[in-house]
Amino acid sequence: MVVHPTPDTLDLSLTSLFAGWAMTDEIQRRLGEQGFGELRFNDGVVIQHVVAAPLSITALAERMGVTQQAASKTVADLERRDLLRREPDPADARTRLLHLTDHALAAVEATRRLRRELHDELTAEFGSARMEDGRALLAAIIARLGEPEAIRNRRVRPPH
Repeated sequence: MVVHPTPDTLDLSLTSLFAGWAMTDEIQRRLGEQGFGELRFNDGVVIQHVVAAPLSITALAERMGVTQQAASKTVADLERRDLLRREPDPADARTRLLHLTDHALAAVEATRRLRRELHDELTAEFGSARMEDGRALLAAIIARLGEPEAIRNRRVRPPH
């Protein structure tokens, strides 16, 4: 039997997943319009760890749950695209710490602003009560089934 799903027939899990993807795609589109077209969603996975404070590739790999070799490859790509730079650690000259470039910091600020703008647009369309109810429901589900600590520590990964 062929099934032709629509947003109205999806379960909550798929509806929330696809809504998140749709909002992320919209943010990516708007970032492109503002001169950040080279950014990819996965860049944010690394940037989220470095934005809090500079860290070593070893620490980045640990936080991301990947090998140091995989982290190094990703860092090299982000350096080439002017999103990360390495600087000596003042506490240990043998270690180099990852820092966001000015371009990456501008992208972070643009992304935050665009997320606020999209939220405001959706709130104007659907109402603040519905938006808050939706957010609160999804947050409660995360608290029950997910790992709120992973969000707090920026260690959220896709499902296994």
